[in-house]
Amino acid sequence: VELRESGGGVVQAGGSLRLTCVGLGRTFSFYTMGWCRQGRGSERECLGAVSRLDGATWLSDSVKGRFAVSREGDTVYLQMNRLAPEDTAVYYCASDASRYPGAGWSPDYWGQGTQVTVSS
Repeated sequence: VELRESGGGVVQAGGSLRLTCVGLGRTFSFYTMGWCRQGRGSERECLGAVSRLDGATWLSDSVKGRFAVSREGDTVYLQMNRLAPEDTAVYYCASDASRYPGAGWSPDYWGQGTQVTVSS
């Protein structure tokens, strides 16, 4: 079972990036999938997810209006716009069997993470 992230990198403030995560080894379309991040010296923060049941999306208030989460089958995306230096973090794909993720989502499965660095 693997969650494989891609799309991280270095971007200037105000720019955009799209992260992609592919779930491998099981039918992840049966699972809720989403994204969390951890900046240096910060706690891990979950940002958004797509429900396994009906595709409903949840986004944290901290990124609402700038980020969007979407999925196609076993692949989940995080579109990040108007990036700021405080968005610099390792971004993790995550998954679990929860029905409707929301604030406090604590997924069971994690990818290795992809670094996003936003320069000022």
